[in-house]
Amino acid sequence: MTYVQLDLLVVAGAAVLAVVGARAARRRQTPFVLPVVVTLALLVALTVVFDSLMISADLFRYDAAALLGVTLWHAPVEDLAWPVAAALALPSVWVLLAPVPARERIDA
Repeated sequence: MTYVQLDLLVVAGAAVLAVVGARAARRRQTPFVLPVVVTLALLVALTVVFDSLMISADLFRYDAAALLGVTLWHAPVEDLAWPVAAALALPSVWVLLAPVPARERIDA
């Protein structure tokens, strides 16, 4: 299994969770898109910077045959799937685990 195949599985699962979370947020009138976008921007930037620094320091290496070959600074593009999945899943989990407001329980 290549890194891309694994990334696609994880991001697909996070995307499904994000759809469920977005629907719950809309019902509860809770902001959802802005937290996802801000989280995504910050996590991608931090991933590119710190992965590049760790790769430059030779702390770890990737099997070149399993990579696409596209990099941002020194970080392979496949590494960006993890912050994307986190940015989709974490706000969704936050919304889904939040207590349901009383007005929503009465209306349902």
